[in-house]
Amino acid sequence: MLLMREWYMHPNGQLPAYEWAFGDVNPPVHAWSAFRVFQIDRRQRRQSSPADVGDLAFLERVFQKLLLNFTWWVNRKDAQGRNIFQGGFLGLDNIGVFDRSKPLPTGGFINQADGTSWMAMYCLNMLRIALELAQHDHVYEDIATKFFEHFLAIANAINGQSEDCLGLWDEPDQFYYDRLNLPDGQNVPLKIQSIVGLIPLLAVEVLEPAVMTKLPGFVARMEWYLKHRPQLTGLISDWNIGGTGDRKLLSLLRGHRMKALLGRMLDETQFLSGQGVRSVSKAHEQNPFRYVTEGQAYEVGYWPAESRSHLFGGNSNWRGPIWMPINYLLIESLQKFHHYYGDDFKVECPAGSGKFATLNEVADELVGRLSRLFLKGDDGQRPVLKYHPKLASDPHFRDYVLFHEYFDGDCGRGVGASHQTGWSGLIAKLLRPRNPPAAAPGKAA
Repeated sequence: MLLMREWYMHPNGQLPAYEWAFGDVNPPVHAWSAFRVFQIDRRQRRQSSPADVGDLAFLERVFQKLLLNFTWWVNRKDAQGRNIFQGGFLGLDNIGVFDRSKPLPTGGFINQADGTSWMAMYCLNMLRIALELAQHDHVYEDIATKFFEHFLAIANAINGQSEDCLGLWDEPDQFYYDRLNLPDGQNVPLKIQSIVGLIPLLAVEVLEPAVMTKLPGFVARMEWYLKHRPQLTGLISDWNIGGTGDRKLLSLLRGHRMKALLGRMLDETQFLSGQGVRSVSKAHEQNPFRYVTEGQAYEVGYWPAESRSHLFGGNSNWRGPIWMPINYLLIESLQKFHHYYGDDFKVECPAGSGKFATLNEVADELVGRLSRLFLKGDDGQRPVLKYHPKLASDPHFRDYVLFHEYFDGDCGRGVGASHQTGWSGLIAKLLRPRNPPAAAPGKAA
């Protein structure tokens, strides 16, 4: 709630990014985190009072303020009003070929696959909160319908099914890319294989039949919309068929596109390392992306550890290392997809291995790989302390593991700030989940 008080939130709904650049924009994950806090708190309350509905007042207060922030995003970060978003910085520092916090050297703007996907996820998070509140106050069914419609509009745009929008999906490469919109009208895909193209996996929500039966008004409006906008029905999986337990899936990805993205993500020559998912494909180690304008060359290669550029001070690097927060969200999304598809839906893991796994098993595999960062291997060493013999062997230090900001994409060595007890501390949640791995989506990790 503190971030959404008048001390931080602008009256127009904008939330600051960080202390030295209030005007920058971080991924809009506030609704996701607020609902997770609500769920955790409710679970604790129900240990003593099984019928406790949770802190609905907290959820309602957060929701009202986030409505302002969502509207700010729609009004300020959609340059052409086509449900394709820009955003700029979005917490990924040097991941782009240009500094996304500054005007482009080419002029124009970039339609961002991550910015658009974060907004799709934001829609679904707000929808989920609205549905929770609507079970206790049916007034919220109206706003739930709004977020359902808005999500479909974003899904339509990012997948290029709108007449006036090319979308961000590249059919030959089977991947999502940013697109550079130049002042002369050219639209150029920036074919960098980075987690920017994997973030569409995060926009997923599963609707339970038990919830739907309590909200006939929302269901009626939703069915009317799908009946009169049939071209959008295909964007949300096999809606009329339903998944495991007659659940409904809201996702940017149909099954075949999800498999295409996972095929890259689970390829050990590309994104999958022994300790998690890299931020840039290892394929760029030998084939860096290069863009030339006005005689100046800009390049993105695979840099597994320290940054080789001075962007954002040079001590942060999103061009190859493993970052815990994105890996955590990918795991949670895989669990949600499994909750819908069930055990019959399998993908090759790792890609090219001939071994097939359910999406829940893939999530468990990622948990295992991330855990290896901190656990002692067969050689008795922790990858996170590689190249730090004093910390790795001295009895005064070896069992006090630091939470580094990010990790070497090849060996797992801890890199960057070594006091990053926020997001890298998520490993504690993965090592000791509250529920067994087969639990409901978003609760096992």
